[in-house]
This record gives sequence, structure tokens and C-alpha cells, in this order.
Amino acid sequence: MGFFKTCLELLAYFGAFGQLGDRHDALQIPLHDHSLVSEVTKSPYDYTIEKQPLWSQYNIHTDYEKVIPEGIEREYWLYVQDLEIAPDGFRRPRGKVFNGTYPGPLIEACWGDTITIHVTNRLTDNGTTVHWHGIRQLHTNEMDGVNGVTQCPIAGRSTFTYKFRATQYGHTWYHRQVQKYISYTILFLLTFMQHSHYSLQYPDGVAGPLLIHGPTSANYDVEWDPILISDWSHISAFAEFHNELVGPLPQMQSILLNGTGKYICDAFEAANNCTGGGYKFNRTVTAKTRYLWHLINTSTETTFIFSIDNHELEVISTDFVPIHPYNTTSLRIGIGQRYDVIVTMNAPERSPRASNQSYWIRTVPAKNCGTFQQNQNETRTGIIYYEGYPRSTPVSTAQTFSNNCTDEPYESLVPIVEWAVGQHPANDPSKDTYEAGLSPAPNSTFTEPHGNVSRWEFTDTPLWLNFSNPTFLHLGDKAAWPAEYCVIDEDYVDDWVYIIVTGTAIQSLPNRKRPIAAAHPIHLHGHDFAIIGQSSNPFNETSSPSTFKYHNPPRRDVALLPAGGYLALAFRSDNPGVWLLHCHIAWHASSGLAMQILERQSDIYGSLNPNALSKIRQHCHEWDEWNLQFLQDDSGI
Repeated sequence: MGFFKTCLELLAYFGAFGQLGDRHDALQIPLHDHSLVSEVTKSPYDYTIEKQPLWSQYNIHTDYEKVIPEGIEREYWLYVQDLEIAPDGFRRPRGKVFNGTYPGPLIEACWGDTITIHVTNRLTDNGTTVHWHGIRQLHTNEMDGVNGVTQCPIAGRSTFTYKFRATQYGHTWYHRQVQKYISYTILFLLTFMQHSHYSLQYPDGVAGPLLIHGPTSANYDVEWDPILISDWSHISAFAEFHNELVGPLPQMQSILLNGTGKYICDAFEAANNCTGGGYKFNRTVTAKTRYLWHLINTSTETTFIFSIDNHELEVISTDFVPIHPYNTTSLRIGIGQRYDVIVTMNAPERSPRASNQSYWIRTVPAKNCGTFQQNQNETRTGIIYYEGYPRSTPVSTAQTFSNNCTDEPYESLVPIVEWAVGQHPANDPSKDTYEAGLSPAPNSTFTEPHGNVSRWEFTDTPLWLNFSNPTFLHLGDKAAWPAEYCVIDEDYVDDWVYIIVTGTAIQSLPNRKRPIAAAHPIHLHGHDFAIIGQSSNPFNETSSPSTFKYHNPPRRDVALLPAGGYLALAFRSDNPGVWLLHCHIAWHASSGLAMQILERQSDIYGSLNPNALSKIRQHCHEWDEWNLQFLQDDSGI
């Protein structure tokens, strides 16, 4: 009857989120290999709001940052491996995937559950970690899965066990954090070296969906598994990164929905790696039925505009934040962002005379937020077929929408659980204002650490970490942090902290960076943040704060810094840890556009499991014992 119904039945069995008593055995759910693309439709169940009191005293209005239902433990196994994949019909010999499939298998739980995931590294010449995107990791900082920050990479043939509480509900994704493999260095050195990369791994296939069931703010009939929307390159992300360091954004070749697409081969490609296979994502639907779609942008560099011809989208959540529903015909989704939408399948009623009841799903790259190979600009990436009608190629036309690279309208994103942001932050926002820009290139030949190239940075230097010696191991040290660790100390207890990120020079500081008019999806680990300000106009230290919104502003864990504008974030310092803040364009994060928010340093170790520090030390020892030699040429995260 569907996982959510099972969730509810289990919760009812154990006292509707009451105490589990003496039951300590985990619900063990091994993840086995499955086909590259599989369609899993949830069985219909009564998901109406009126039935949601099955969640006992917890509902859509419960403040999930203050109240966490009691759940059970769910246990999963993942392994990372090399695998040839061809999601769009073009063979990638060195793809990297979870459990033999792209996307990786679905991890499912209920609000309040504890999730245990054993991750084994089966790669021969690569380390790995897994980041659980958007998961708050309340008092589990060591489980955030960021090499160089919270842990060392998992060594070959080793297993690291992640364990955390599902304090939020909604959907997200997990992706791999580091890779090392033999390839070229930046300046065409004539020797082969080992290399490390963080954000360049999920573009090669190491990503999967994570779904945490909970209440919703609107009714639906059928729930589908999450749908990953991604750009796709036929060249390894490692090689593309080096091209991007000295040139424009790399051109992507395809758009994938849930790991499938269709690339148009030319004669040369057909003689090499292009098989001519691949197909468009599709779903068969029943008229007058309301479907819940979980949409995730897992792209490398592209913001997408999602739409379905002749259908409306009812938007009910942003990232892990339930919102008051609003209707739209198109939806802008930045990298790392997620939306829950309900689509009522009423096209036959709206167009009763149409003989062809098939409709295009469109994923259009936003203007100046991604670039694609010129002859591969097909944005009709999926099809909706109506049950009872022929499965024919759609003849539907696109709805009208703007393709500007922006977030969804600010005023549309109204959280149901309200926040009142304090108007007097504990920190000094003028000292926590950072420009996303390019550093000037050193006037020298190739030298470590940065090389003779410009790199993206927030502070006075690009982030540059040693992932074999993560920040987490040194939280008890008294020594000053190296400048290239980009540590931002926020030592305040349960108070509001503002961080402002700009796309232009900061007025009160010398302008040393190269201005580049680019939009950046900004992701903060460890928190949802309130968006108190967001504008495409340059930030003015005097006048801009007067426009900030404090009563129930939009909040999420990824928001777009508009090109040439600013983004003002606010979060409460209630989760001690070292948390990464970074641009989610993979090239930019690897270049150094990131910093570490050090929240309540003296409280971190005491807030964690007593064995947390020894566990991280042990895995760092295993990593050192693996004894891979490499030349670091990226930020180390």
C-alpha cells in the first residue's frame, strides 16, 4: 500500500510516535542492485490532510525544529563502484555509481526515524564520503560527510557507518564527496599524478534520492519516488574542471530525468562511444488523479525551469520547509534545491477535443545559468501519457514563462511553521559580508597550493583544505586556523547570526577581486536559513538592510545569489558544529568558493556521541594506511 502507509501503520503499532519500549531491533532494508532506470509508482492511499492526524499530535503545523516524533531505526547498505554507464545513449566507461545504478537507490524513512547507512568503498584508486544534502545533522556534525571538514575519505575496501536522525521531513539527495584518480594536472605536467575532488564526483553519477515521509500542506492521491533533474557531460568532471579554471563554463551534452535522456549522435560519435540508445523519461497517469512529485535539481552547473504542458503545478514545499500552497505553470529549480508539487491530471477536461492526450515535460536551462552543446538543446525531456489513450508522441505546446535565472518569487514562499527573525543579530553583519569573486592569478609558474590560475573565493583566499587532516579533528586546538581554511567563527548560543553574500565588490573593503556577473546557488550545511534579503541590485551597506524581512521570510538550505546582487541569510546558532557554506556549482566549489562556519566551537565535541572523535580518528588512520599519493589541485572538499 506504499511506504508512507507502512510508515503510518508502524507508527500506530508503536503508539503513534510514542516510546518504543524494549524494541531495539532495527528495520533492516538492504539495497540491492537494480536496473539503471526503474519506474516505481506508489500504490494509491488516502493522503488527504483530514487523514493526517494519523501522525498523532504531530501535523503540518508542528515546529519540527523543536519537536521530533519518536520513530524506529532503518538500516541501509550502499557501496560505491566504477561502472560503465550510458544514461543518454553515450557510453561513459568510467562512471561512478552507488549499488550498480544511476541514480543510486532510494533511501526512505519517516519523520523521527533514525537512519543508519553503511557505505563501503569498492573503488580501486579513489576515496569517498557521502553527504546527506540538507539534513540538519542536529548533534551529529561528524555524520555530515564532508571530507576535509568532518572526516577523512573512506579508504578502499573500508566501510564507514553514517547514523543520523530524521528531524525534518521531505525529500533530498545524497552524493559522493571525494575522488582521486590518475589524470593530468592543471598545467599539462608530463607526469601522471593522483588527484582529489569533492564536488566533481556527483556529476560522474554518484547521487541518489532520500525521502523522509511526513505531513503535507495539500491533498494528493498518489506519491511518486523523487525525480532527479540533471545536466550531463560525456567528459569526466575532473577533465572539465581543469578546462573551467582557465575558460568559460564547460558545455554539457544532455539533460537527464531520473538518469535517462536521449543524446543525438553524429557519425563520428556513433563510431565511438555513442550507442544511439537512451530514451525519454515517461509516466502513465490516470485522469482526475492528484500526483505528488518530488523534484530535485542534482546538476553540475545548470538552473532549470520545470513545466508540464497544459498542466498546473501546486507547490507545497521548498527544500525541507513546508509552505502555503501556490499554483504556477513553471518552476525554477536551482542546483541542490528541491520542491514538492502536486499535479492534478485534468488535461482531458481542459482539452476534451484533443485526440492526443500525451504531454511534454520540459526542463529548460535558465538564461546564463548553464551552457549546452549547440546541437543538443532538446528541453522536452519527459512525457506524460494518459491511461486509456494511445501512447503517442506529444504535440502539445509549451506554456509561456520567463527563463531568467532567479529563484521562485520571494513572496510565494511562505513557510507554514513561522519564524520571527531577530532584528538585532549577535554578530556584526558588516564583518560577515563576503563577495563571491575570482581571485587574481599569481604571477608565477605552477606552484602549490593554488597554481597559476584564478580561483573563486568568498574571503581573501580560496578555500583550501587537507582532506587527510579534517577540521573536525582540531576543534579542541587553541591555535589559529590557517587563512586558507576560511573559518568563520560564530561563537553565539541560540542567537541569530546574519551572513551576507554579494556578487559585487563590498564598499568598505579594497576591491581586489575580479568581478564576474554570475549567479551562485548558495548551500549551508547544518541549518535551514531564513532569506531576509535577496536582490539583483548591488548590496548597499547603508540602505539594503532597511529592506530586510524579519517576519516569516522564506527559508530553505539552498538559495540563489543573483548575478550582481546579494543574498542575506539568517540562522539561529542552535546546532554546534563546523558547517560548510558553499556555491553548489561543482566547478566553483572545487575552485574554492566555500567557507567553514564554526558554530560554538567549545560546545561541539560535547554535543556529539562520546565515540565520535575516536571514530573519525580511526577512519583517518585507515585512510592514511591506504597510502595513496596524490597532487591536490582543488579546494579539498
